[in-house]
Amino acid sequence: MELKDPILQDVLTQIGMEVVRATRKFGPFASAHEGYAIIKEELDELWDDVKENRLVDSSREAVQVGAMAARYLIDLDPHRIQ
Repeated sequence: MELKDPILQDVLTQIGMEVVRATRKFGPFASAHEGYAIIKEELDELWDDVKENRLVDSSREAVQVGAMAARYLIDLDPHRIQ
């Protein structure tokens, strides 16, 4: 897979849009504990959908997991925090 792969670009676009939406709605993560808790919540929701074989719902949840992981890196990266 190449970085310019259209499917990869689509997935990254979806994740990016979810990062923007969630950050506007909830603000940045206040701590690493909050970031972890939100990622775990989204991962648990993904697991629930996987166990029930709900592919469309699990795909949405996977985007949210990716977005929350990206938010963690954006909001809590020690190199960005001043």
